[in-house]
Amino acid sequence: MADLQKYFLAILPPKEFREQIHDLKLSLKEEFGVKYALKSPAHITLKMPFLYNANKEDRLVEALKNFNQGFSPFPLSIRGVDQFRRRVLFLSVAKQPKLFELQDGLRIFGKRDLKLNLELSDTNYHPHLTVAFQDIKKEQFDSIRLRVEKAGLEVDFKVGSYYLLKRKNGLWEPQTEIFLAET
Repeated sequence: MADLQKYFLAILPPKEFREQIHDLKLSLKEEFGVKYALKSPAHITLKMPFLYNANKEDRLVEALKNFNQGFSPFPLSIRGVDQFRRRVLFLSVAKQPKLFELQDGLRIFGKRDLKLNLELSDTNYHPHLTVAFQDIKKEQFDSIRLRVEKAGLEVDFKVGSYYLLKRKNGLWEPQTEIFLAET
């Protein structure tokens, strides 16, 4: 019998930067009661959450490893603060063609090989690193944005892998690191 679980694919920035983001999220919770973004580690989504049979998770990981043979590591920069309307605050990810190629490849792979439905975000990809969303009160938005800007968080790093994350007890946890092919 199928054991459908929620998964998604994402790039995780370096550990030290993830910890800085986590500390920022904790301070936003303390200062403003904003806590929804604490349900996942700092990440850049490649494939939005999808349902998949947990009994076949090993096959999924192997398929992703095979898929990765066409993709090599690439540099990525995160700097600056932006927003989607007044509901989502995020750190901006520099436009990097190799990031878009990887995401588009995963979009095609997901549809063709995993039989996943296409999401709007699959075809209108806007890479970002969310720091607050969903539970931001309108009257607090500007103050929260200023707080995030004041934190001045930025990083340059080499993307050599991405992660399969799995939802467990209401939180997203990195399940498996999937490496890009070295050239």
